[in-house]
Amino acid sequence: MRFVLLGAAVSALSLPVLQGQAGAPSGLPLPAAVAVAAAAGAAAWWARRSWWPLAALGAAAYVWFLLWPPLLAASYFAGRDLAKGRDSAAYLGGCAAVCGASALVGAWRAGPQEMLAATPGNALFLAVAVIGLPFALGLWTRARHEVRRRAEREQVMRAEQARAQERARIAREMHDVVAHRVSLIVLHAGALEVRTADEAAARAAALIGGIGREALADLRDVLGVLRSPEPAAAVSAPLPTLGDLDRLLDQSRALGIEVVRRDEGEARAVEPAVGRTAYRVVQEALTNVHKHAADARTDVRVRYRPEALEVEVRNGPPPAAPAGLPGAGWGLVGLRERVELLGGTLRTCAEDGGGFLVAARIPA
Repeated sequence: MRFVLLGAAVSALSLPVLQGQAGAPSGLPLPAAVAVAAAAGAAAWWARRSWWPLAALGAAAYVWFLLWPPLLAASYFAGRDLAKGRDSAAYLGGCAAVCGASALVGAWRAGPQEMLAATPGNALFLAVAVIGLPFALGLWTRARHEVRRRAEREQVMRAEQARAQERARIAREMHDVVAHRVSLIVLHAGALEVRTADEAAARAAALIGGIGREALADLRDVLGVLRSPEPAAAVSAPLPTLGDLDRLLDQSRALGIEVVRRDEGEARAVEPAVGRTAYRVVQEALTNVHKHAADARTDVRVRYRPEALEVEVRNGPPPAAPAGLPGAGWGLVGLRERVELLGGTLRTCAEDGGGFLVAARIPA
């Protein structure tokens, strides 16, 4: 829009200049003057892509008709866009040649044009006003933009540095606290498996140890993501998806929860992000069952719709009041964000009778 306004302004200024400035008419008939003014406006509008046509037209019009608006606009773009000193010097040298040629033409035509173009004082004034000042304004505009871009780059670099430091701090905390305690759980589970004479207790200890080792492997990958400048390259193990859902359910069954899985619709391959999100929905729901409704029967439904994948995890009321495990309370919040990032919806609600439902619908 601003280049349309620029073109209109150049045309509007060019026409009266061609009809006569300081008593020096161009000698062009009105239709020709209108055509030249329109060409100058079109060249100014085209400066949004390239300002060189505007500079060429401005130079020719300045030499023959002392038409200054196109050259003034071209000088501003030259100062703004010519980054190399050699290019700027070449442009200013060309403008000096244009002023010299204009002085020669003015002397040849004599009269008012000679007074404007060939008199040293007037020629210098026009050169400074038409070329020098717009060029300096373009230089100032470019410098201001460069300062702004440099400030934005520095701000981005400071933000990235702060993120990297925070990621490193989180990684240290997770390594020193979480990984240490999970390692102790694995060690104690291994000791219990070896020392107990109860076969059922040994199987439970082995299961706890296996889950703890998987947790350590996942934690190692997470620490790699936090410490790596390229997180995508830090994950060494493939992330779980729908194909790993049965193994997740078997782990819950081994801990004493009755879990039943039902699939509805024709099973098909879905996008990896959709499969991983569906797996996390079931995982988080089962985690909450372990925390808040231990031993409660749990139904897991996976529905393959033509346009979406639906996952429901519904547990009944626990047989006895659970002791409960500590939690941060952010599991379902993060899960909702993960589902909504894929354009899906997550519904969580308590049901009549004491059960709980976690249902996700993910476009697939």
